[in-house]
Amino acid sequence: MTEINTAAETAAQHRYTAAMAADIEARWQDVWDAEGTYAAPNPSGDLAGDPAVVARPKKFIMDMFPYPSGAGLHVGHPLGYIATDVSARHARMTGHNVLHTLGFDAFGLPAEQYAVQTGTHPRVSTEANMENMKAQLRRLGLGHDKRRSFATIDPEYYKWTQWIFVQIYNSWYDTEAGKARPIAELVERFANGTREVPGGRDWNALSSVERADILSEYRLAYASDSPVNWCPGLGTVLANEEVTAEGRSERGNFPVFKSKLRQWNMRITAYADRLLDDLDALDWPEAIKLQQRNWIGRSEGARVDFRVGDAGAITVFTTRQDTLFGATYMVLAPEHDLVDALVPAAWPEGTHDVWTGGHATPADAVAAYRKQAAAKSDVERQADAKEKTGVFTGAYAINPVSGEQVPVFIADYVLMGYGTGAIMAVPAHDTRDFAFARAFELPMRCVVEPDDDRGTDPSTWDDAFSSYEAKLINSANDDVTLDGLGVVDAKEKITTWLTDRGIGEGTVNFRLRDWLFSRQRYWGEPFPIVYDEDGVAHSLPESMLPLELPEVEDYSPRTFDPDDADTQPEPPLSRNEDWVNVTLDLGDGPKKYRRETNTMPNWAGSCWYELRYLDPHNDERLVDPAVEQYWMGPREGMPTGGVDLYVGGAEHAVLHLLYARFWSKMLFDLGYVSSAEPFHKLFNQGMIQAFVYRDSRGIAVPAAEVEERDGAFYYEGEKVSRLLGKMGKSLKNAVTPDEMCAEYGADTLRLYEMAMGPLDVSRPWDTRAVVGQYRLLQRLWRNIVDETTGEVTVTDEPADEDTLRALHKAIDGVSQDMAAMRFNTAIAKITELNNHLTKSGGAIARPVAEQLVLLVAPLAPHIAEELWHRLGHPDSVVHQDFPVADPAYVVDETVTCVVQIKGKVKARLEVSPSITDAELEALALGDEHVVAALGGAQIRKVIVRAPKLVNIVAG
Repeated sequence: MTEINTAAETAAQHRYTAAMAADIEARWQDVWDAEGTYAAPNPSGDLAGDPAVVARPKKFIMDMFPYPSGAGLHVGHPLGYIATDVSARHARMTGHNVLHTLGFDAFGLPAEQYAVQTGTHPRVSTEANMENMKAQLRRLGLGHDKRRSFATIDPEYYKWTQWIFVQIYNSWYDTEAGKARPIAELVERFANGTREVPGGRDWNALSSVERADILSEYRLAYASDSPVNWCPGLGTVLANEEVTAEGRSERGNFPVFKSKLRQWNMRITAYADRLLDDLDALDWPEAIKLQQRNWIGRSEGARVDFRVGDAGAITVFTTRQDTLFGATYMVLAPEHDLVDALVPAAWPEGTHDVWTGGHATPADAVAAYRKQAAAKSDVERQADAKEKTGVFTGAYAINPVSGEQVPVFIADYVLMGYGTGAIMAVPAHDTRDFAFARAFELPMRCVVEPDDDRGTDPSTWDDAFSSYEAKLINSANDDVTLDGLGVVDAKEKITTWLTDRGIGEGTVNFRLRDWLFSRQRYWGEPFPIVYDEDGVAHSLPESMLPLELPEVEDYSPRTFDPDDADTQPEPPLSRNEDWVNVTLDLGDGPKKYRRETNTMPNWAGSCWYELRYLDPHNDERLVDPAVEQYWMGPREGMPTGGVDLYVGGAEHAVLHLLYARFWSKMLFDLGYVSSAEPFHKLFNQGMIQAFVYRDSRGIAVPAAEVEERDGAFYYEGEKVSRLLGKMGKSLKNAVTPDEMCAEYGADTLRLYEMAMGPLDVSRPWDTRAVVGQYRLLQRLWRNIVDETTGEVTVTDEPADEDTLRALHKAIDGVSQDMAAMRFNTAIAKITELNNHLTKSGGAIARPVAEQLVLLVAPLAPHIAEELWHRLGHPDSVVHQDFPVADPAYVVDETVTCVVQIKGKVKARLEVSPSITDAELEALALGDEHVVAALGGAQIRKVIVRAPKLVNIVAG
């Protein structure tokens, strides 16, 4: 018995097992790190390297910035990282100098909330999370240039985030030049009189406060009183994406209110046209481009002024200026600046009871309704609610074409985030206006002739009528008539009429709003801004950067009664008086200043991180121009430059990608970079899903402990439901990469994730299926290594022709699949080749074995490196040439041609792939089976599709 056990152990000693995989993987990871295998040389600077490597075509491959969560990774997280690693490895093997690295987007609310709960400094928990994540990713064998890694929380990094903010703050968008320019140029124009100061004032006679207010209207970064999502329960302002559709905070589920607060903004709207136009130059999924176009929301229409007594005018933007004669009332967003100025002391005589909301005065009605609207999210306000709500302001405006007085309401279905925050309501031709008019007993006038039998009296209609094809009616005054015109002609005519009278003009509007850039949090980049005793903002010079986060005793913003909207945030930084109040010399002698106590949003650091990867240790400038030009500059097929391949989730379609594009264009305009776009090619990987099991209470139960019996599922004897969804710790269905690496090895996990299906499609995780890729690697190992002795078994004898054909067809197919990121089909072709070699029996020819290993190398790098060295090669497999197919072996010797008569197959011919149509027709007509089937019938037509089809029409 002892001898049998010893023999078994000896045989197993050289078998590819999880234990052997772990040894191989750890060993080669150490070697790669020690030798700097993945270091990509720059053309200049401290990372400059081998000129021969720099001379190769470059390839910059990036993953979207990961956030180092305390929960660690589950197997769904590495999908994109493995895919970019495979692409990067393939690019190196096809002769490229490849930049592939990974940093961490480490500022943000989760670490701050953990600090609030535990008292642990956010940096401590964040750095611990990063170390855990680095270890998990290293175990996967990702080939990152670790010299280039960083985290956004590193002062050496956010120094340049702050520096970029200063450049944005000190710039304005010159619409004549179509680009950003230094604000100093605008100041000079105001001072020397070559540009008129708004209001016609003398620039040199203005105070510093007055000058600052004027410049604020031009700066690309500016502070203003902005409507924001204020969450008293968290004590901070939230971005739209942090608010649920129910109008509550995503974290903590507290109510969120609309409130006006002094906030920093980025004037991204100045770039709206360029952000739209340059999408055409990008190799992005069309679905993502469409989302950006919709988010930017360019629409052509007209601005129209409605006079309102002494309050001036309400300006609306409309895309249907042709229906202006049908405007019978107006609606303002509750937050509109003019509301307070419009509201009279008492209700006008004859005010309908339904308009007042039961309030004694207009002021009471407006205040109550504003509070009600503030508790709703924008999503709720835009939803088609069954009940339309609003209240009369007590004011009337004058319709400029009819001269009629129209009542002015406020209603929550109008948002400040679109147009001017005010609409002219044409209820006969807009569904929402129609419903509002019905609810508030408002008049409706038909001005677009219906093309059905409903007639022209809207009081008899069930809904509004809208059309771009119909003619205008009831649309005339003493100066202009639109009656009988089509929509396009009517728009043009009324726009000219409005423009000539100075009460409107044709214009373009964007849905895109300026980017709210302030957060009342601790764990974020401090603003490099100080305020003087007059409240004027000043940017810090580069010599004072980075402005580092100070220590504070309490990391949490002050929280309030969650239902009390009438509160103001108190940022944690404001509690460190020694940091807030400082004496600085900004060039005109020491003076007292007060620092900005808001911090930047977590999006800030991810707006430009691709540039830091290029030149990560440069403390003299943002990036060396020669380095940026080399890796990201424009070239053939990439007119706006950018990263060659950017991989990440489609959930970042708008916000991160739009913000990063804005920063790139600003830096491009000011001459700091040569690339006008950050990411040339974008690829969105799908999601790895998992089954979620829930008990009768709807609570998730541990997926690993669920049993399947007769098609049903049970947990601890209780029947549970099953639904395919996300994978995560809270859903109790997470599988960690550590578990899979321990059981099968990292190469098996890599192969399985790439083989599960097309990379851009979501797919369900199945732990039981992982073994299939494990067995592929075991067969690969056995085809080259003797499991008993550990000796390489390849032969120097030449391979037979069948094997050469199988090899080169695999090389050809895998090469095409790799270039197109079809990794699942590439693995299928490798499997087919490996199976062919297994079935052939006997030793494999050395050239075949070596090329098989090279095919596998991008996908399973550890086992490939081990086999490559066992085959006698001293250099790393990482930098070997990828196999190239021999065309002579890729083309089949013969193909099967089907011959049909009257649509039925009558013969099959084995022919050369290069046979001509004429040769194939003659061969088919001479075939004895075809002759017999024709039976002397007249041939009317022969359709030839060489080399695979001949269709004969006879009779």
